[in-house]
Amino acid sequence: MDAVLTALVEDRLGPAEQSHLLLSVAKEQIGCEYCCAVRSPALALFFALKALHLKSGQAVLLSVLSPQYYTQVIADADLVPVYCDVDGATACITKQTVEAALITQSNNPPRCLIVHHSLGFIPDMQSLLQLEIPIIEDCSRSYGTILEGRSEQKAAATLSILGLEERDILTAGGGALLCATGRRQIIPLRAVTELAPEYGLPDMNAAMAVVQFREAARNLEKRKEIAAVYTQAALQTHHKRFVYNEYNNYAFPLILETGLKDVLAYAKRYDIVLEHAFTDTLMGAGLLVPDSYPESYSLMLRTVLFPLYPRLSAASIEKIAKLIRTLP
Repeated sequence: MDAVLTALVEDRLGPAEQSHLLLSVAKEQIGCEYCCAVRSPALALFFALKALHLKSGQAVLLSVLSPQYYTQVIADADLVPVYCDVDGATACITKQTVEAALITQSNNPPRCLIVHHSLGFIPDMQSLLQLEIPIIEDCSRSYGTILEGRSEQKAAATLSILGLEERDILTAGGGALLCATGRRQIIPLRAVTELAPEYGLPDMNAAMAVVQFREAARNLEKRKEIAAVYTQAALQTHHKRFVYNEYNNYAFPLILETGLKDVLAYAKRYDIVLEHAFTDTLMGAGLLVPDSYPESYSLMLRTVLFPLYPRLSAASIEKIAKLIRTLP
C-alpha cells in the first residue's frame, strides 16, 4: 500500500521511476538480458509475435488449454492458429501432441509455438526445443517453479511473457513483462517495444509488481505449506492429482472421479466456492470441437481448484482440508 500510495501522489502516473525499478528487479529475478513492461499480456503476446517477423497468414501452434484471448491476438497479428491437445496427466503440451498437430499442417507448417504453462505446470521444454520452432513461453502462472536445468531451458526459449494480471502468480492489478533471454532476440524485441507511454505499464502498477517480486519467496513458501496440508487430505480420496516434479503451488487442482455438480454442491454446504480450472481457456469457452482434443476436454469437465493463497487463515485451511478429505 505504501508503494502504491507513493506512486499515486507523484506528478506522473505513466511509466516513470517505478517502471524503471521494476525492469531492474525483474531482470535480476528472472535472469533475462532484456525486459519491457506493457499494459497487458495481450499486448506482450502481440509484440512477441511481431518480434519474430512472421508473415501474414503463417501458422502459430498453441494448446487448446491456452487463455481465450490468444486467438484474438493471433488474429490481430494476421496469423493462423493451429491447436494441439495436452497430456492428461500434466495438462501440458508434449512433443508428441505437437507432432500430431503438425501432421495436419503440411501445407502451412507453424512458424512459432506458444507454450502456456497451464495452472503453473511446466512442460518438458527440452523435448519441445527439438522441434526447432521458435518458442514464446508464457510463464505467468509458473513463476517460482524451480526445475533441474531450468535456466538452460529458459535461455533456449525465444521470448518469455510474465503476466501481472489478477489470476497470475504475481499480480500488479494488470500488465505484463516481455523478456528476451538470449541476446540475439534483444534487437528485434527492442524494435517493436519502443512504444508511446500509453502502451507502457503505469507507475502505480509497477510499484505493486516490485512489491510482489520482493514478497515472492515468502508467498511461495506459504503456498507450499498450505499445499502440503491439502495434499495429505487428498491422499485420503479417490480423486486424482496432476503429475509433476516441482511446482510453485499456483493452485491446488483435483481431477474428479465423480460428478462435478455433486462436488460443487457438497463444497457449497461447507460455504466454500470451488473454481472450474479451465473456464478461461479456449476449450472452456466452447470455441473448439471437443472430440478433436479428448484429453483437454476431459480435464476441462473434471478439474476443480480449491482456494489456495498466502493469506488464508489457519482455520480456513483446515476447513478446506476437511472438505477435500470428505469429498464424495
